[in-house]
Formats: sequence, C-alpha cells, structure tokens
Amino acid sequence: MFLSLTVRKKLKKFRSIRRGYYSLIILTSLFVLSLGLELFMNRRAVLVKYEGNYYFPTYGDVIPGTTFGLESEFETNYHELKELFKDHPENYVLMPIVPYDQYFTDLRDIRDEKGNKLYPPRPPNASTEHYLGTDTTGRDILARVAYAFRSSMIFALLLTLIIIVVGNSVGCLMGYIGGRFDILTQRLLEMASGIHVLLCAIFFATIFPPSLWSLLFLLGILSWMGYTADMRVLTFREKAKDYVTAARGLGAGHLRIMFKYIIPNSIVVIIMALPFQISSGISNLTALSYLGFGLPPPEANFGELLEQGQQRINELWILGSAVATLVAILVMTTFIGEALREAFDPKKHTVYE
Repeated sequence: MFLSLTVRKKLKKFRSIRRGYYSLIILTSLFVLSLGLELFMNRRAVLVKYEGNYYFPTYGDVIPGTTFGLESEFETNYHELKELFKDHPENYVLMPIVPYDQYFTDLRDIRDEKGNKLYPPRPPNASTEHYLGTDTTGRDILARVAYAFRSSMIFALLLTLIIIVVGNSVGCLMGYIGGRFDILTQRLLEMASGIHVLLCAIFFATIFPPSLWSLLFLLGILSWMGYTADMRVLTFREKAKDYVTAARGLGAGHLRIMFKYIIPNSIVVIIMALPFQISSGISNLTALSYLGFGLPPPEANFGELLEQGQQRINELWILGSAVATLVAILVMTTFIGEALREAFDPKKHTVYE
C-alpha cells in the first residue's frame, strides 16, 4: 500500500517513541491472545483421548460424563477425568495451562501444611494451579482477571467505534452544512453535555437489567457529543480548500465530499482520540461494575474484583491483581495516546508556502 512521505514520517516518529510503540505491541498482542482465551484458561479439556477416539471439548457441545465411562450424565468434570486416566496410560486428558475458567468454583478439600482446611479465598498456590489465588467463592483470580481484560477491551473498542463514528459524522455535518443547522445542533449538544454519563447509566440500570449490550448502547448515545467540536472546526477549514471545490465542480455529491474527502483528510483527530477513549471506556465499565450497575454476575470484570478486594483487604492477592492489571492497561493506553499525539500532531508536519 502506497503511503505518502508525510505519513511515513509520522509512522517513523511514532516508532521512535518507544514507550508508546511497545505499549501498542504488548496491548495488541494480549488482546489477540485473549480472543482464544478458552484454549489457555478453561475448565474444559483441550484434548481428550479415550479408547482410540479423540475429543475436542473446548468449543464443542457439552460432553456428558458417561461418554468417558463416568456415572454422571451431566457435563464431564475433566479434572476428575484426568485423575482417573492416570491408571490408564492409553487414555489421556490435555488440560489448558490454567485449568479453570471465570465461572469454575473450586470446592476441593485443600489443606495447609498443618492439615487445616483452607476455605475461599485461598492464597496463590502453584500446587493447586491457582497461581494468583482464588476469590471469596473459590473462583480462580488469574482466570477472572484475564476474562475481565477481554470483556473490558471488547466493550471499550465497540464503545470507541460508536462514539468516533457518530461524533465525527455529526461534527462533519455541522461544519459542512453550517448556518442554522450548526447553531441549533450546538445548542442541543450544549444542553445534552450537561448530563452526567455515569449517573444516567446508574439511573437506567435501576430500571433495566444491565448487560454488555445495554451498557454499550447507553454509554454510546451519551458520550459522543464531546467529539463533534474538533471535527466541526476541521470541516470548516477543509471545505474551503481547493480540492473540495474541484470535487464539487466535478459533480460529487455532499455525502461523497464529506465521507470520502473531508473526513479522511481529518483522520488525525480520530487517530489521536482512539487510545484515550479506550481508556475512558474501560474506566467507565469498571466504575459501574464496582458500584453494582455494570456487568451482571457471575461475569468477570475489574469492578467486581475491586469490590471483593475492598471487602477482603487482608487478602491482598484479590485487590492487588485487579489494581495491577487495570493500572497496566490504563498506563499503556496513555503511552499510546501520547505517542500518537506527538507523532501525528499536524503542527509538526505542516509546510507553509
């Protein structure tokens, strides 16, 4: 793909800002890996060999225990099956690296060195494969942190997409049409901007049961107003340039001019806003979940882990895991945003003739 000299300079500048560049690589890699999280953290086996037949339970239908010679007609407990197959070397069970998912409650009889029974929350223990311990109901902290990261990133990316598309489209319309439409829309946006997003979300959550999609819709329609101003100003500037006049003279329609010429030439505003909006989306979801108005239980989310950690302040592995992960994500998104702003700042790559 052909890139102009100016774009190549901007990308080279971005790569030279190492904390932002490496943060982008790390965060993108973690998110891509999280899309296949069931292969790494799951109570279901990755592979089961039984009497010469191979089974792949991870993404398939529920396999009853009777399939493998167990008495249960419900879903197979692959932890028990792995122990059972130790005496049958011709059969084996391949479990994920972390053999728990975000829902699995470990109620095994686990005891400390003195023989005392350990009740949830249990501290980190490599022998039980709870590498970051368990929460108050016996669920694996590492699995819940990983699944919370995935759900938070998906939520933030979808929310960012909605806000960027709606906010920049409305801002472009305001700047392109101008006149009474621009003035009236500004007054409406000024009134709407006085609505507190989180308070409004809490209000609706008391009426309608919260879910990922309802929160996404609600925060999306309340958060896009702040992205109209910059695009409006840029559209005023771009529509006065010669290439827009030439496109209009060649018969291009208004929508074609706005969405094919003006918005692509104002892409720098969209790029610089992306990381900060992702950070804001994760923070809003965490805040709502912490207050009890976010993702419904038992879905893993950072807010619920923070609330558990506050109640069990002595069990530092609960609060520490959530805080460390959340801080790392927000710091990396901030580094990416700063690097993009530094590299794509038009004032640094403008030539005046």
